[in-house]
Amino acid sequence: MLPFAQQARAHTDGIVDLSIGSPVDATPPVVQAALAHATDAHAYPQTTGTPALQRAIIDWYARRRGVTGLAEKNVLPTIGSKELVALLPFMIGLGEGDTIVHPLAAYPTYAIGAAMAGAEAFPSDDPADWPQSTKLIWLNSPGNPDGRVLSVEFLRTAVARARELGAVIVNDECYAELGWDAPWVSEPIPSILDPRVTDGDTRNIVAIYSLSKQSNMAGYRGAFAAGCADVLGRLLTVRKHAGLMLPAPLQAAMVAALGDDAHVAVQRERYRARREVLLPALVAAGFTIDRSEAGLYLWATAGVDAWESIRHLAGLGILAGPGPFYGDFYPEHVRFSLTADDERIAAAAARLRASVGA
Repeated sequence: MLPFAQQARAHTDGIVDLSIGSPVDATPPVVQAALAHATDAHAYPQTTGTPALQRAIIDWYARRRGVTGLAEKNVLPTIGSKELVALLPFMIGLGEGDTIVHPLAAYPTYAIGAAMAGAEAFPSDDPADWPQSTKLIWLNSPGNPDGRVLSVEFLRTAVARARELGAVIVNDECYAELGWDAPWVSEPIPSILDPRVTDGDTRNIVAIYSLSKQSNMAGYRGAFAAGCADVLGRLLTVRKHAGLMLPAPLQAAMVAALGDDAHVAVQRERYRARREVLLPALVAAGFTIDRSEAGLYLWATAGVDAWESIRHLAGLGILAGPGPFYGDFYPEHVRFSLTADDERIAAAAARLRASVGA
């Protein structure tokens, strides 16, 4: 990617970097204030999370995700979600001879976590294809990079198959507040912990969530897992001994973020507006948008090799993410992030339209 980044930076109006999904908007004042008021952190933080944080997570699931019946044993804060994705196979004791399933179009850390544990990564979107050796299943809805949303019916099928295999199943749900296409504009994106999925039984079912996207808290590393008390209990034991505890001031900031829905609505509107500028410009420039009904990205193809698209875009001063970075199954796709600011998104749209005289 380095030569293409250098080429894009050489553009007379500067680079528009749409390759990385790192928030560019300010952390909400309510979160910053909570952090500032919690700086007297003289004691060790609680690995389980403070009672206030545990309650905030439980209340958030009930209010925003339609998930009720969680107790303190069913929630666990983590230091961002990436470390949990990478370390979960190790923490639950997986290793050689075990298979870890992940989506075909996938965030690379799912496969990295399998490799770190000595297990085999198996890309598949079809529960019928998941092998008998499967011990952990990763779902990602809304997906990164493709923005697809898994229905309640699919989640039920996936959970049923996981139980046939005796596997733990985890849904990475960190884009769940960012739904764009019907019905997700007005309906909550389904959680794997939704009672319509679990029928009230969360054995071996876990959801993970991050505040990085909805609350611009990527630098805070605030995330959490929820679901099966047995699985989370094992994670808690490992995390206590490994010192994987979220700093106390950050726990206070998470409480504030989880309790304030207003800033989430503001941020969602920012991303919606940017999407409405960038998407039609990509279409005008010859890209087809696939899936992308939710999340922070547009998953697109111009019908040519991804690297040809990346080279063309770099000539316009635009840097995007090549599909091959997300597995071997989408060699013609490119991922565009919505996390540039309004001015840069507008610049990208103008360049795309000008490139085809639109």
